[in-house]
Amino acid sequence: MNAPSHPPFRPFLTAAIILFVLGAGFFALAVFALEPTVWPKWLFFFGGTLALTGLGLPAAWFLNLRFPSEPPAGAHVILRQASWVGVFGGLLAWLQQEGLVSLGILAGLGLGLFVIEYLIRMRERSLWRPPVVDEEPPQDDQPA
Repeated sequence: MNAPSHPPFRPFLTAAIILFVLGAGFFALAVFALEPTVWPKWLFFFGGTLALTGLGLPAAWFLNLRFPSEPPAGAHVILRQASWVGVFGGLLAWLQQEGLVSLGILAGLGLGLFVIEYLIRMRERSLWRPPVVDEEPPQDDQPA
């Protein structure tokens, strides 16, 4: 039985490091060096989202390795799932500005993003077709 192909970790590690370093740099710049006006606040959210996406990439890769699916999750699926982590953190930080975060909001937002990802994967599964095995056409045994 052939195991489903899974993307290697090295490209994800490179992307995770780049995303985290860039995001943490933007985040630190917004927090420590700039006054909290409109554009530095957007830099704060953008940097936080990038940093959390970078942290979510290895976790998404590992979870897809540990719990394989049919069809196997490709690189675009793993990147999308890591992006959900960044979006979740950015939304929570944005809601926290106004003091709107509670346990119910946290659970509802997390469940909503999980359901969206589940529905996207369900759609991908419904469109997936198994790969066709190339068979050689039958040869005619008649001499020319």
